Amino acid sequence: DIDSLWSCFGNFSIQSVIFFSLHVYIFLYSQKMRGEVHSHLEESIRPYIDLIDTLRSVGIHKDLALPTIVVIGDQSSGKSSVLEALSGVALPRGNGIVTRCPLELRLKKVPGVNWKAVLTYDKKKIEFSDPSLVEEHVAAAQNELAGKGVGIRDELITLEVMSPDVCDLTLIDLPGIARVPVEGQPEDIGKQIKRLIMKYIKKHETINLVVVPCNTDIATTEALKMAQEVDPEGIRTVAILTKPDLIDKGTEKTVLAIVHNKVIPLRKGYIMVKCRGQQQINDDIPLEEAAQMERDFFQNHDYFRCLLKEDNATIKSLAVKLTQDLVDHIEKSLPQLQEQIKKQLWSVKKALKDCEDGPPEDLEGAKEFLIKTLNGFNEEIKSLSSGEPMTEKNMFAQLRAEFKKWNDYLNSTKTSCEYIFTFKNENYRGMELPGFMNYRMFQKILLSGHCGDECFQNYHVLQNTTKDKINNIQLTQLEKAEQRISEQFKMENRIYTQDPIFLKILSEITNETFSEKELPIVVQRMADQLPLMITFYMLQETAQLLTIDTMKLLEKPDVHELLSEDSDVSKRRKDLRARLNRLTSATKAISIFFND
Repeated sequence: DIDSLWSCFGNFSIQSVIFFSLHVYIFLYSQKMRGEVHSHLEESIRPYIDLIDTLRSVGIHKDLALPTIVVIGDQSSGKSSVLEALSGVALPRGNGIVTRCPLELRLKKVPGVNWKAVLTYDKKKIEFSDPSLVEEHVAAAQNELAGKGVGIRDELITLEVMSPDVCDLTLIDLPGIARVPVEGQPEDIGKQIKRLIMKYIKKHETINLVVVPCNTDIATTEALKMAQEVDPEGIRTVAILTKPDLIDKGTEKTVLAIVHNKVIPLRKGYIMVKCRGQQQINDDIPLEEAAQMERDFFQNHDYFRCLLKEDNATIKSLAVKLTQDLVDHIEKSLPQLQEQIKKQLWSVKKALKDCEDGPPEDLEGAKEFLIKTLNGFNEEIKSLSSGEPMTEKNMFAQLRAEFKKWNDYLNSTKTSCEYIFTFKNENYRGMELPGFMNYRMFQKILLSGHCGDECFQNYHVLQNTTKDKINNIQLTQLEKAEQRISEQFKMENRIYTQDPIFLKILSEITNETFSEKELPIVVQRMADQLPLMITFYMLQETAQLLTIDTMKLLEKPDVHELLSEDSDVSKRRKDLRARLNRLTSATKAISIFFND
């Protein structure tokens, strides 16, 4: 109460009391202002991180590199301890490779809510509200993706943690670098891990967070060497020095020189942290208590206490630095990212148009698609059979060339009429007459070789079914055409014409010369009749029969089987559609971000 408080200042002058009170007021006001500034910073930071999280959730990282922080380090570098301290949850621990899949850690500071988390992987989503279950769920996800044991996979696991006690930050933890395989590990496990790490750290959009123990020679650590390989100037690399309590006495100044960027310069610098040791973990020391113990360690250290004032020490300083680095990185990358998304969206739309629409998955839609496809085929058949110039290699132009050969043969032959028209030689049947033996060419340029391949090129079942129908119809029509041609040759043994010109000639000639004069009439008639029969039976009538027969395919129960596609075309279209959805969602997310 007031009396008790006043009694505390009984031996002080009123000036001293006023001076002390003023300092207390200034302190409380500054704390209030710091809280408001911090709250304002959180409000400005969160949208940037949420945007990138959203873009990664829709899968845009499969198309474009996103601004992100990846955590790398040699085995036993203290990487897991750092992540635990940042997230406030216990992650899988053990000997050898503990992180076996990339783990995206999304930390969201949400005031006034109870702790909760969401684990997402391989289209699965697990929500839980007990922090002690994190290790179990992450380990189970890794076992499911990478198998039980010591193998690694590059499938991403996402752990989203929402709590009032975490910082706003997203980073990706990668497997620790292994040099020598242990029992059960592949011989090339080291190369596998380095390949996975390199996939992330080589991207210019990535901030490389390298974890290095203080009690090792920093220049020899594999993680830092890999970071230097892809970022030789240290522009996008930040290093965390761990285990400062384990350094040898007398090496403190050397370590301090490293932190002060005097040994291996990094643009983003170094931060030293002291996380829970194994003994503290065994003793179940809470993370909150460990954070206070960390601060006490630096406060009481003869050499490292200066790092507190410089904000180059403690997990808290690390969290603030990483958050600001990430947000700055996102802000700088956004214009280029937005432009890349626009370009890819345009490119994918064009590729999909070139790839044509595939059949819908629902039955009604598939039937409508089949009707449209068959109608397109029948229109092609109609155009070809009517002689429309559909292609550069017009079919009727090719047929006329063949028919001309037949006409030329008839005009130039010295064979007697009797030999040709008695039609006794079975080697000269139907369309395989002398001067007209290239019937295989007709089969090639007729319907089967053109429309089926063009209209159904992506649907092999439909294509094969239609080709069978074409072959069956053509065989039937071939028999009819051969029969009619044979009958025509037999009729030509009779002398008959109503052509006035030829009748005049016939009336002027004698019986002795009649058979010789008759030949031009027959030749002209055969030159016309045979092409007419072929085009009628093998083209026009075939087209009509084929049109009717193909539409009967609509009566088949399994429409999807008829429309089953070539695997490469189907896969390409599926991939393009997935990309289109990702890019469209990304465009919408960025638009909302800038409009807000």
